This record gives sequence, C-alpha cells and structure tokens, in this order.
Amino acid sequence: MRPIRVLVAKPGLDGHDRGAKVVAAALRDAGMEVIYTGLHQTPEMIASAAVQEDVDVVGLSILSGAHMTLFPRVHDLLREQGRDDILITGGGIIPKEDMDALRSQGVGKLFGPGTPTTELIDYIREWFEERERQHA
Repeated sequence: MRPIRVLVAKPGLDGHDRGAKVVAAALRDAGMEVIYTGLHQTPEMIASAAVQEDVDVVGLSILSGAHMTLFPRVHDLLREQGRDDILITGGGIIPKEDMDALRSQGVGKLFGPGTPTTELIDYIREWFEERERQHA
C-alpha cells in the first residue's frame, strides 16, 4: 500500500507551531508523507496546497479559537474543488461541543491538547484503510 499523504497546516494568525511540528514528525515517523505548510496560512492557501500535493488528509492545528470558522472554510473549499474525499482532522483547544458540531458538518475527529500522537496515527490509518477498501 502506498504511503498516506498528509498536509499539516496552521491557519490564521496563531503563531505557535510547536505542536504542529511534533505531530508532523510523529506522522513522518509512522511512515506517512508529510507536507508542513508553516504558519499563517489562509484556508484558500491550505485547500490549494492540499489539491496540488494530492494529499489524503489535511490536519489543521488551531489554538486561536477560530476553529468554527477555519475548519468549515477549508472543508468547503476542498468540496468546491471536487476533493470531498480528503479527510480534514486536526486539533487544538476546541471545546467538545464544538468538536461535535464540526463533526456534524463533515469534519473528521478532532484532538485536544495532550492527546498521544498514536491516537491520531491510528485514526488516520483506520480512515485510510477504510477508504481504500471502499474504492477497491
């Protein structure tokens, strides 16, 4: 099976990317191909990079509190480009009720601070294997 391609992005004005870099390294160590876009990305830049890089997963790291705007915007932009097959996941300081609301809008599972990276890795692998089975 080919490697899972993941785009890790920091949308918005939040300048803290240590967590995103830790996640990117953990995903890479787990055998995934990781593209890290760096800080201060707009949803348009993230969606464009995801399509250009032909990724399977977009992981957003949001600590700014703008998650209810940024996750749906990236999701909508990817759908507009015909890429509703890309999993949007991520993490940050996101209240459980917001995580549930985002899930109902088509965003994947979200992770809070302190979640072991193995949980995210397992989630992405399980999602990818299921998607590959459906398209086989």
